[in-house]
Amino acid sequence: MLFNSLTFIVFFAVVLGLHYTVSSWRVQKSILLIASYIFYAAWNPPFVILLWLSTLVDWYVAKALADEDVQLKRRLLLALSLAVNLGLLGFFKYGEFLLENFIELASFAGFSYAPAKLDIILPVGISFYTFQTLSYTLDVYFKKAQRCKSFLDFALYVTFFPQLVAGPIVRATDFLPQCEKPKRATRDQFGWGLYFITLGLFQKVVLADGMLSSATDTVFGFKGDSIYIFDAWLGLLAFSAQIFCDFAGYSTCAIGVALCLGFILPDNFRSPYAAIGFSDFWRRWHITLSTWLRDYLYIPLGGNRHGTYRTLFNLMFTMFLGGLWHGASWTFIAWGVLHGSYLVIEHLLRQNFKDVQWVKNQMGRLALTCITFFFVSIAWVFFRAGDFSTAWMMLSSLFNLSDNGAQLLPTLDIIQVIIVVSALLSTHWYLHEKRLEHAMQDMPAWWVVVIWTIMLFGLILMQGGASAFIYFQF
Repeated sequence: MLFNSLTFIVFFAVVLGLHYTVSSWRVQKSILLIASYIFYAAWNPPFVILLWLSTLVDWYVAKALADEDVQLKRRLLLALSLAVNLGLLGFFKYGEFLLENFIELASFAGFSYAPAKLDIILPVGISFYTFQTLSYTLDVYFKKAQRCKSFLDFALYVTFFPQLVAGPIVRATDFLPQCEKPKRATRDQFGWGLYFITLGLFQKVVLADGMLSSATDTVFGFKGDSIYIFDAWLGLLAFSAQIFCDFAGYSTCAIGVALCLGFILPDNFRSPYAAIGFSDFWRRWHITLSTWLRDYLYIPLGGNRHGTYRTLFNLMFTMFLGGLWHGASWTFIAWGVLHGSYLVIEHLLRQNFKDVQWVKNQMGRLALTCITFFFVSIAWVFFRAGDFSTAWMMLSSLFNLSDNGAQLLPTLDIIQVIIVVSALLSTHWYLHEKRLEHAMQDMPAWWVVVIWTIMLFGLILMQGGASAFIYFQF
């Protein structure tokens, strides 16, 4: 069920009506839980079983961990949770990828192996809810959180529909306390919730799908040898803007939907294209994933506590797994390794140039922001390209100064990309030290109404077939 569909509007209206009609908090939570299962089952009903399995395993493992003091038994319980959750994720997401690479390796070694095709269907959102349930078990294991006493609350935490299939990845310590007392949005919360839903849909429907997807698909779908440098850069910039508008659009909708129900979800994006450096970028982009990787992978590996070389390895390995998390493809791994390389180089530069003053003034910060955006965009080539041949074609086209490349983009696409990318970068720079709601509160009320009206008008003009969000494939 897509946020940008009439089906969801009807579904959400019914859920809101029941949520605010029923007086019993336990019944309200039960309604939200059932609604969440219906929301997920709309994709593929049998996969609800996987949700139940993750929920039951982590519920009972955490319960046993809370009552167990023997370290060996605690480790075995944690291993059980890791084996079930990562086993399911590994089979459904990486089964075919591993098999294909095994076949290639066998062929390279001179062996012929032709197994039956697996035809595995990837359950939507499995990467997100797997990390979410694992964070709960890990927190209980490391005694950073108490186990949940209510199975209803825990089941709702795992399946809460606004963020179930594409995040934000919510921690149990942030969500479960909200389940203790009845949730009814205040008038301000409900208003902000509706505004965030509108903004998220505008980012997805009008910007990502309506104004950017055509240029992105045209350039990255080209099967020739070379693209004219101007078109290649416009196509790459279009995807840089599209991936933000699409994914941030989903997260913004999720935050808005939850807010209308009285729940608060964490921010997932904070003007990432205004980042000053790559570590700053990952503090602003997909925040709930980057903090998950930091807290449950990078820091347990040793973080920056064991010398320079160990720190560099930890950075690279964390980003390698971050790339692999995004997709079962070597291009995603290349994207992760490239970002790992960025972080390694940045770490070394910070160690050797601690006293450089020019980066602290406004022009220096702007220059570093432009450099960061340039290299982040280059990395997006591997993220968007379906294979390395397309990636190499794009990279060669981006730096080919000759005029012999194919000119692909019509004038309308060129104008739309320039307008959206310019507006997006300007907005990110303006908001790089501000939260959106604070900036909106500083505006005159009439200006807020004008912006909201423009977004609603754009959604009405762009109404049509709803397309899935890009991160649903992860």
